Parts: sequence; C-alpha cells; structure tokens
Amino acid sequence: MRAVTRAPYTLRLVTPADDAAVAALIRQVMTELGACGAGFAIHDPEVDSMSAAYAGERAAYWVVELERAGRVVGAGGFAPLAGGDPDTCEVRKMYFYPEARGLGAGAALLDLILETARARGFRRAYLETLATMTAARRLYERRGFVRRERPSGATGHFGCDLWYDRAL
Repeated sequence: MRAVTRAPYTLRLVTPADDAAVAALIRQVMTELGACGAGFAIHDPEVDSMSAAYAGERAAYWVVELERAGRVVGAGGFAPLAGGDPDTCEVRKMYFYPEARGLGAGAALLDLILETARARGFRRAYLETLATMTAARRLYERRGFVRRERPSGATGHFGCDLWYDRAL
C-alpha cells in the first residue's frame, strides 16, 4: 500500500524507523489526556514496536506526517479484536499532536483504516475511547460508529469509559 498525500499531510504505513516517534506520540498524548494509569493502552507492550505489532495480514498501522513539521504528528491502525468475534477488528491507538488536529487528517486516517479493514475481511469495527475526547467522539459518530452499553472483547483497557462499533 502506498502513501496517501493530501496537503498538508501524508498518511503512510508505519516502518521500524517510526517506532520511537510513534511511542513518544502515544505516551505524550495519552498522558495529556489523563489516560496514563492502569487499564490504558499506554501500557501495552506493542507501544514500543508498532511496526512489528501491526505487520500481520489482518492488521495495519499508519503514521501521519505534516509537510511543515517534517515528523510524525499522528498515527492509528487496526487489528483483530482480542477475545472478540473473528469478523470484528478494533480501531487502535489513534492519536494526534495538537498541531495535526482539525486538518482533516483524523477523518482521512479513519476512512483508510475502515476501508482497509473491510478489504481484509472484517465485517465490523469496534473502538474504545474516553468521554473527555469530544472531538474524537464526534469524528467516530460522523463515520457511523454507534455507542455500546458495555465493552466488547478482551482488550484489557478497563480505563476507557465509552465503547463504539459499526458495520463495515
């Protein structure tokens, strides 16, 4: 899959050279959101090597680069929902630094995630988030995600307080 460029940003698959930058992004943004205690994705072992963790046929992870920043400013991907239905993927670790928010990169990345997950055989998408992430929630809802009453699968992210899913 080749990179997608939409001024002023580029979406491309993560590489091993991106792993440190992605780990720093995840840790900084999650800490800023207060999502750094037990039960949050910041503690997942994959954070330090996202390129390896999403290298499988039924997973993918992208980075977002801003032309003016010259560095990774956002990222996100999908993989099978742990402990869930095999036809359901989980949208995972989608975070952006403040300078990348509001440019349409989040919508473009989410669309790419959902399109690729569908092409790889998934029929549903699931995600977990926080009530305080209002802009992200609006994006998910605009893209057809519907709130669930309770979590699905076995992600281990008991710190999240909202759950969404949708058909692909």
